[in-house]
Amino acid sequence: MATFQYEALDRTGKRTKGTIEAGTSEEAIQRIKLQQLFPTSVREQKVKKGAAAAEGGKDAKPKKKKKAGGGFSIGRVKAKNLTTFTRQLSTLQDAGLPLLRSLQILEQQQKPGKLKNILIGVTEEVEGGSSLSEAMAKFPKAFDTLYTKMVAAGEIGGVLDVILQRLSEFMEKAQSLKRKVVSAMIYPVTVIFIAVAIVTGIMYFIIPKFQEIFADFGVELPMLTQKLIETSTWIAGAMPGQKVPGVVFVIAAPFVIFAFIKLTRKTKFGKAGFDYVLLYVPIIGKLLKKTTVARFTRTLGTLIAAGVPILEAVTITKETCGNFVFEKALGKVHDSIREGETFAGPLRQAKVCDAIVVNMIDVGEETGDMDTMLMKIADNYDEEVDVAIGGLIKLIEPLLVVVLGGIIGTIVIAMFLPMIKMIESLQK
Repeated sequence: MATFQYEALDRTGKRTKGTIEAGTSEEAIQRIKLQQLFPTSVREQKVKKGAAAAEGGKDAKPKKKKKAGGGFSIGRVKAKNLTTFTRQLSTLQDAGLPLLRSLQILEQQQKPGKLKNILIGVTEEVEGGSSLSEAMAKFPKAFDTLYTKMVAAGEIGGVLDVILQRLSEFMEKAQSLKRKVVSAMIYPVTVIFIAVAIVTGIMYFIIPKFQEIFADFGVELPMLTQKLIETSTWIAGAMPGQKVPGVVFVIAAPFVIFAFIKLTRKTKFGKAGFDYVLLYVPIIGKLLKKTTVARFTRTLGTLIAAGVPILEAVTITKETCGNFVFEKALGKVHDSIREGETFAGPLRQAKVCDAIVVNMIDVGEETGDMDTMLMKIADNYDEEVDVAIGGLIKLIEPLLVVVLGGIIGTIVIAMFLPMIKMIESLQK
């Protein structure tokens, strides 16, 4: 008989820990369930090193391990690489290969980098007796809470291959949604960047030449031209007493704004403020709301389908939805479910989702088919995001043309007004 450590949830969703004796992990799981508990982690207690050495005798030699993290790496593992790994691990498990052998194969075929280093560590942990979810939880730069909880549910239910397949499909669709939003932003950002660079170049190099010409002729400048020349002088750093050219501020502005947003969002108040304001920005707010609904419904649906308890699934979804307003709403949903009330009620009161979303979730609760209903909502909103992005691009293109045309036109008019006066004075 072996001793197993376990973590489980009771009927109210409260987490509990303990130990139980059983012949196998499957027998341990069954005994835990007989206690009216839902096991989330079951592992055999490891034998202490001293006891193992005494049992092995003098001839026992420590097994050499691969050096995990052999290369220096920072940041998270790329989502594309992690998705590919998940799909491949699912295929190997479906083919019937032992888990440890599957991990060794995938680790060997990885190119040197963050993921390979992490897989070496995961393989060693599994080889040492840890479950796959426990091993992955030690490497949060690759495997987040959502990932490890789904793997844990697959291990407990004995359907790890199916869970990994669902997880890879979830990740592929999440990446697809992200690519759509990013691709929609690339065009306007690129155009704005180029336009700012051109206008700054005109102000820095060309306007000062016109200023010299106007000064030589002694022409009285219109107000528009005066303001334009003042701006050009500031950008070139030629204003009286000016120490730093304005062009430095123009170049630094995007980086400063980006850093300010990043730092502000790290605070709870700042994140709440930004997320709330963004949801009510015309056009962009609607797109962001649709994207967030698609993400949180797909995440929650995938977790419930994987067998993760509803309270834990809602908590994970709240932590990964990416928007403070939705996080707050899902927190109320969690409290409502814990008190035995409905899922749809708090969402309806929060008014963060369209009525159709709340009604479909309500139907899913009544029919006991919540996961399927959530996935249908996610698919529907993915399509709506496609349509919204297409409409946004069609709106942005003419808007950018009008704005850029107005800026260039203003500069041209400001430069030609004094020239007209010059021609008139010469004719006299």
